[in-house]
Order: sequence, then structure tokens, then C-alpha cells
Amino acid sequence: MLRRNCCGGINLRINKYIAWGAVVIWMGLIFAFSHQPGGQSAELSSGVTELVLSTVESILPIEFDRDSVHYVIRKGAHFSVYFVLGILVLHALRRSGFSGLRSVLFSLGICVIYAITDEVHQLFIPGRSGEVTDVLIDSAGAGVGICLYVIGSSARHRWKKRKREKSKSLVA
Repeated sequence: MLRRNCCGGINLRINKYIAWGAVVIWMGLIFAFSHQPGGQSAELSSGVTELVLSTVESILPIEFDRDSVHYVIRKGAHFSVYFVLGILVLHALRRSGFSGLRSVLFSLGICVIYAITDEVHQLFIPGRSGEVTDVLIDSAGAGVGICLYVIGSSARHRWKKRKREKSKSLVA
């Protein structure tokens, strides 16, 4: 059973563990995709490419270069999974007491280091290779996710502050 603190929220320690658990699970998912042999990985991304192309081509009467679309989908996947990782890591660090620029830099550092280790890991998988460009794409995805988290968090904080001020002025 979850304990509640005085303000009615879930105990901060439990919240912190849940946040870090999400990071570990997401990193495990990235590891699992990276551990797929080259043929299996290509088959998965080719299937996604065909699904996207068949959907788009049924709507738009345009012929697309399949190799280019396949490349964009593969690199987009890198960006997307690290976008989510950046958000999850920053959230976990904030739940652990980190704040401000320190939390942003630590988050980005964790994501970049994980991206590097992920590409090194792929060097040992048949049919895969480690690519510096993938580390850069992964890092960009994490950076954008972290930036959007900061923007959203700041906006939420300002909105709550205005709401409190408005309710105080109505009471007075």
C-alpha cells in the first residue's frame, strides 16, 4: 500500500523509485533493440517502412524512394527513443532532488553516455555496427526531450502560480 504525505501526494521516495524504474525499463528496451542481429533489426524497420509507405501512398498519390524513407525511419527511431529517455532521466533526477541546470546537464550526460555504450554494444552484435552519427542523433533526441520537459515544467509552474494568486485575490 502506498503511503501518502501531508499534502495528499504519493510518498516522494516511492515516486522517485517509480521514476528510476521507468528509466531502467526504457534503457532495457533500448538494449533489447540494440541486441537484435542486423538482419532482424533490418526486417523490423523494413516492416515499419512498408506500413508507413502503404498508409501514406494510399492517401497521397506520390511515389516515395523506399531506401530514403527506410533511412529516415531508422534514424527517427534513434531520435525518438532517446527523446523519451531524456524526459525520463530528467524526471527521475528531479524526483531525486536535483534541480536547475545541474539536473539538465546530468540528464544529458547520462543519455549521451548511454548512447555511446549502446553503439559500442552494437559492435559485438552480428550484422550491426556502432555509428558516431547515431550517437549524435541519440544525443539530439535526448536534448530535445530534456528541453521540452523544462519548458513544460516551467509553464506548469507559472500556471499553478497564477492560479494560486487568482484564488488568493478572490478570497481577499
